[in-house]
Amino acid sequence: MARMYSRKKGKSKSKRPTSRTLPTWVRYKPKEVELLIVKLAKEEKSPSQIGLFLRDTYGIPDVKRLVGKKITTILKEHNLLQKIPEDLMALIKKSIAEKKHLEENKQDKVAKRGLQLTEANIRRLIKYYKKTKKLPIEWKYDTTTVALLVE
Repeated sequence: MARMYSRKKGKSKSKRPTSRTLPTWVRYKPKEVELLIVKLAKEEKSPSQIGLFLRDTYGIPDVKRLVGKKITTILKEHNLLQKIPEDLMALIKKSIAEKKHLEENKQDKVAKRGLQLTEANIRRLIKYYKKTKKLPIEWKYDTTTVALLVE
């Protein structure tokens, strides 16, 4: 919620537990958590959705502290990781929605600027993912072909 007089937003948000040790109330073993992650990934949930589901439903605050590996690492070991990273896919979906909006509202200059910023962000992320070898070097961002990937 915004502040009353300063026109700034508040700083209230979810924070990770500060202690590095595993809480005593977590009753799941690392192997059980790994099997849960694989099961949720087969239901086509993204890594962030899996983390939220484990936190809210099973009471597992941090997978890395319990298992010793990140969710994406576990999915990679079981060959369940998506070819396009999750954050890049979200930006691509956003740009497709903005293009659809611009087709209907051609005079919307704010949306046009938003689309430019989103596509610039996509290009920067692609450059990073190619450098870290999470995307193949020959992978190209083309608006027509990427729309087919999303659907």
